[in-house]
Amino acid sequence: MPRLATTSLKTRLLQGAVVALVGLTLAGCTTTKDKMTTGSIPASAKPVETMDVNEMRSATERAGQIYEKNPRDPTNGVYYASLLRSAGRDAQALAVMQQVAISNPSDRNVLAAYGKAQAAAGQLQQALDTISRAQTPDRPDWKLVSAQGAILDQMGKASEARARYRDALDIMPNEPSVLSNLGMSYVLTGDLRTAETYMRQAAGQPSADSRVRQNLALVVGLQGRFPEAEQIARRELSPQQADANVAYLRSMLSQQNSWQKLASKDSQTANNTN
Repeated sequence: MPRLATTSLKTRLLQGAVVALVGLTLAGCTTTKDKMTTGSIPASAKPVETMDVNEMRSATERAGQIYEKNPRDPTNGVYYASLLRSAGRDAQALAVMQQVAISNPSDRNVLAAYGKAQAAAGQLQQALDTISRAQTPDRPDWKLVSAQGAILDQMGKASEARARYRDALDIMPNEPSVLSNLGMSYVLTGDLRTAETYMRQAAGQPSADSRVRQNLALVVGLQGRFPEAEQIARRELSPQQADANVAYLRSMLSQQNSWQKLASKDSQTANNTN
């Protein structure tokens, strides 16, 4: 089965892969309805992942102003933190969620978002504990179960992580975000062929979104099939979004000349088998 070229290269590439994994799996911890139709967030607000740079900047400024007036508001606090994380301001997002969680200690959506912020800031054990507090054993939330898997993957506990993903799939069969996260788990251990199998299964689901397809593009690109990866990355997106995604994909895979190294490795493997 295909493996990443070197340990050093693997480590650098998978730093980006972990970000993609956690971003996807934890994004569902608070539903669109919860974020967009309650509290101080206008019902017309766009999902964070669909905003361009200008929309993100404007939304962040508005949410920040609301937060300053009422830092206890759970709906705006969660939304503001998600905007900050999308802008790479992980420390500030964590500080916001700490304040919101103090005022809303039993709110499941707040706890889920707090765990997301902790994971983004590298506080993995704390994030796992927080997500666990948000869960209810009698009515488990598959999104939180999958989120636990993502954090366990970041902690290097692949077997435990995959068990959690399968638990989530028992609750929500064929859920594309969970299938994609399971695939990313295999990326993290270098098993790209198995990863692609799960990614393609995820991308084939009717409810799969662009983030699932971007993870598939990453896995395909890591195996050296760059034109195919770019084609996948451009599907169903505006030209501007597609160009940004392809640029990000190329930047991730260009670390330590990984495009050339992986392509060279594929060529050497083919020659050895002839």
